[in-house]
Amino acid sequence: MNKKSHIFIGLIIGIILAFIGSYLYITLFTEFEYQEGIQIIKSQNNIGKLISLSAIPNLIAFFILLKLQREMMARGIVLATIVLALITLFYL
Repeated sequence: MNKKSHIFIGLIIGIILAFIGSYLYITLFTEFEYQEGIQIIKSQNNIGKLISLSAIPNLIAFFILLKLQREMMARGIVLATIVLALITLFYL
């Protein structure tokens, strides 16, 4: 595979891990179900904080990919984190 496809795979992995991180945060640390928790967090204007917390699994995946010498996929993880940061800044 070429470099662009590895970066794209890393981007997809990063976005999926962000959704998994937000799901785990809401289900484990709040008493709400996922949909209800998203609505409550959005109504309290804390969705940016949720997105920031959900990016923590990206950090773990980044270091795992570096350890496995998959630098291009690790760049995709960084790109996913940048996309999440931009969404947090401009959309919310």
